[in-house]
Amino acid sequence: MGPAEVETFLNHLAVQRQVAASTQSQALNALVFLYENVLTRPLGQMQGLRRVQKRHRVPVVLTQDEVKTVLSLMEGTCRLMAELMYGAGLRVHECVTLRIKDVDFSTRTISVRNSKGSKDRTTVLPAQLGSKLQQHLLRVATQHKEDLARGAGLAPMPDALSRKYPSASSSFAWQYAFPSTALRPWGDSGRLVRWHTSDTTIQRAFKKAVAQAQIHKHASVHCLRHSFATHLLAAGTDIRTIQLLLGHRSLQTTMIYTHVLQATRNVTSPLDSL
Repeated sequence: MGPAEVETFLNHLAVQRQVAASTQSQALNALVFLYENVLTRPLGQMQGLRRVQKRHRVPVVLTQDEVKTVLSLMEGTCRLMAELMYGAGLRVHECVTLRIKDVDFSTRTISVRNSKGSKDRTTVLPAQLGSKLQQHLLRVATQHKEDLARGAGLAPMPDALSRKYPSASSSFAWQYAFPSTALRPWGDSGRLVRWHTSDTTIQRAFKKAVAQAQIHKHASVHCLRHSFATHLLAAGTDIRTIQLLLGHRSLQTTMIYTHVLQATRNVTSPLDSL
């Protein structure tokens, strides 16, 4: 099969399957890689390719009362993670991969490392989460000591830092704030490490709480990040500060939250004027 068959398949995805733009792009990139790097038969230009148009959607935002209700229906570590995501504007993966060294209780800040786009940023640590998070980390410290006593107690290190700082992976500072419940072999050494908890842990707990709260919105746990930005904007925080806290490269990305507010603020329906 050549460019004509590939083009037919990608058009089938767009027309018959009605997939999202990202799904078609992923299929296109995979096939281009296959033909160019594996089969050494580059596809070249496909003039009849029908690309799916990317949709710009307004984010789903929960009200403050809805956030309060959902959080009250959660418990344990999942609730703490959800509160941290809402209070600091974290993405799911940023929350679960948070290292203990990146939480500063004295300045009430959180350093987010290597987030989307390989960028670092600093965001706020909610004051009311300080004691709860400290108590949680005390339990993590106890677990870490028990792991060390069993010859484990390591945390996976990014890039080549395991070679540059051989003892860092066993230090408490480099452990994940929300560690996995299981120890797993790591790399060629086969030594036992404790990874972070899975993204699906908090996602399932949040979805269950939304259903219990009878909130009829298409709300995933990522809505907490959208709600963080929207509620800050409604409280008068300037858009540039919100951009820095969220880690957006472009101000235009952050401006979407102004559309959420402008759609409902200070607007009276003409029907209410009758």
